[in-house]
Amino acid sequence: MTDDTDEPAGADPASIRVVLVDDQMLIRAGLRALLSAELDMTVVGEAADGESGVAVVRAELPDVVLMDIRMPGMDGLTATQQISADPGLADVRVVVLTTFEEDEYVFEAIRGGASGFLVKDTEPAELIRAVRAVVAGESLLSPGATRSLVEAFAAHSKPSVLAPELDALTDREREVMRYVAAGLSNTAISERLFISPATTKTHVSRAMIKLSARDRAQLVVFAYETGLVQPGWTP
Repeated sequence: MTDDTDEPAGADPASIRVVLVDDQMLIRAGLRALLSAELDMTVVGEAADGESGVAVVRAELPDVVLMDIRMPGMDGLTATQQISADPGLADVRVVVLTTFEEDEYVFEAIRGGASGFLVKDTEPAELIRAVRAVVAGESLLSPGATRSLVEAFAAHSKPSVLAPELDALTDREREVMRYVAAGLSNTAISERLFISPATTKTHVSRAMIKLSARDRAQLVVFAYETGLVQPGWTP
């Protein structure tokens, strides 16, 4: 069942447009109240399952989708994959919501195109910051949570070998990508390599283009799955 919400009259067209997908009405109501209180955010639609969520996203073309993972019918994982695979939704960023930080489905969601994840008991201010960060082109990749998550499930995957796709990267781009996989920010990478943050950003962008990665999160997954970084590696 879908509960579409029209953008209120007079809403700032520059507002960050958000769609909420969660089977619990109470969760959606809380998120709506929190986001709607921000002057630069507008909730443009809601859905209680993945199938309806994908439909709302296609209709509203939001900037960000806050997507629950476990829902009846189509779950958030499948919905995220469908959104990511749709060329018409290339600018839509999905943030998955989970009850547990170390959730195997979160890794699959990131692999499927999600820009990151948030635990449902995240502090309100952190959730607001996360939405703005994703819209700004960042990914929710803390040095701790996401890296440990990726490592935990990469360690259970079959041994990886260096993929031929990596041949398209320069040595510097590979080096920068390894630090990205370790959870380092552009500033931290710049300090390690004695280059400017702008140069680091350029290397990250070029690696994303060459590997057809939607965002920084997919670079992390790619780094582990191709063997560029081995689980347990620390810079």
